[in-house]
Amino acid sequence: MSIQERIPMREQAPEERVKNFKSVPLGYSAKEAVSEAKRCLQCKNPLCEVGCPVRMKIKTIINYIANEDYKAAFLLSKADNAVPAITGRVCPQENQCEGKCILEKQNKAINIGKLFAFVADWAQENNVVENLQINENGKKVAIVGAGPAGITCAVDLRKLGYKVSLFEALHMAGGVLQYGIPPFRLPRDVVDYELSFLEKIGVEVKLNSIVGQNVDFENLKKEYDAIYLATGAGAPKFLNCAGEKLKGVYSANEFLIRVNLMKAYKFPKWDTPIICGDKVGIIGCGNVALDSARCAKRLGAKEVYILYRRTKKYAPARVEEIHHAEEEGIIFKEMVAPCKMTGTDEGWVNGIQLMKTKFKGVDKSGRERPVNVENSEHVFELDTVVNALGTTPNRLFLSKVPELDTYNWGGIKTNDNFMTNIDGVFAGGDALTGGSTVIEAMGDGRNAADAIHEYIS
Repeated sequence: MSIQERIPMREQAPEERVKNFKSVPLGYSAKEAVSEAKRCLQCKNPLCEVGCPVRMKIKTIINYIANEDYKAAFLLSKADNAVPAITGRVCPQENQCEGKCILEKQNKAINIGKLFAFVADWAQENNVVENLQINENGKKVAIVGAGPAGITCAVDLRKLGYKVSLFEALHMAGGVLQYGIPPFRLPRDVVDYELSFLEKIGVEVKLNSIVGQNVDFENLKKEYDAIYLATGAGAPKFLNCAGEKLKGVYSANEFLIRVNLMKAYKFPKWDTPIICGDKVGIIGCGNVALDSARCAKRLGAKEVYILYRRTKKYAPARVEEIHHAEEEGIIFKEMVAPCKMTGTDEGWVNGIQLMKTKFKGVDKSGRERPVNVENSEHVFELDTVVNALGTTPNRLFLSKVPELDTYNWGGIKTNDNFMTNIDGVFAGGDALTGGSTVIEAMGDGRNAADAIHEYIS
């Protein structure tokens, strides 16, 4: 039996999209979505569902799409996923649901993410919403952090009848969905529409509320029946090398927050400036590094380099993102490790000293382990450097709650039911792991909601 090829996704041409921050994928038409859905084999034991952190009923949803029942597909999506239009765009499906698809053996896995994004977009265009009948149970839960884990936990608990208050330190809900992922990957109107669901179902969103600073944690423990800590991992990791404090050296956190949350890409209409020289180097090769590189290209940089100590084969970034970056002219400088930054007399960065690397053995992740090659130092001239080496949990919050047990690296300790050492206080998402995907954080949120419900019940 010959299996039809995947229906390709229409996209902005590379030469056009590097001039704007609009969505790169243009989305499936109804005809394209139906054709793609009909490729599904409707397996008796759908392995794709095993790979989904939020336990979506993928097989049935795709069957609904194949039969053009988009409303049923959307409502079933929404039952398990608070933000399907978002996850359909940013999930690493190739490592999760699509990676488990039986057709993946022929490199023809069903394009699950794009199908889910199509259904969610169709629902918005046709004013189809999930109508919930919520039976209030008189109990209250506080959630600290309005990122993917917090949002998901809030929605699931609200459906169970809890009064939920969501405390967010920033001026907008969404966490990494707002400040981390650029509009060309995740359009802001999609984020805003998806998050408007919180207010519609009665979740109280308290913005500009920093728990431990202008909101007292002890008062929350007295006022609420349980607390869920979803404070994320917003603190950047640094190289701790010479020259890292030079002007023109950013952490990826600062760079992306300026661009995305503070709308530097709309300067001067928005009053957030950002300096991005002609020649930009990004340290790292994860999704955050590629987001930074592609933003720099759109901000006018003539040359943008990914500086990576391994090869692309071992990069943690999504294959799709690497492909898009290459199409946009991002240059991958592989097998190099940074040593220090060099600068001008005025204190501006003007280069980075690199060492060549080579593989020697494997590390704990199973990837080839890079080691530095002696006497291979060389200076690479750059106008701007962005450090995208990963993140750690929010230290500001942790410093205000010293009785909370944490690991040495900052992650919050919990038991198997997401309970911390403080009775009634749960935690999940990046605050536990130090950094994961949007959908994995959402999976934590769902599991924590179940645990909190069981605890209060």
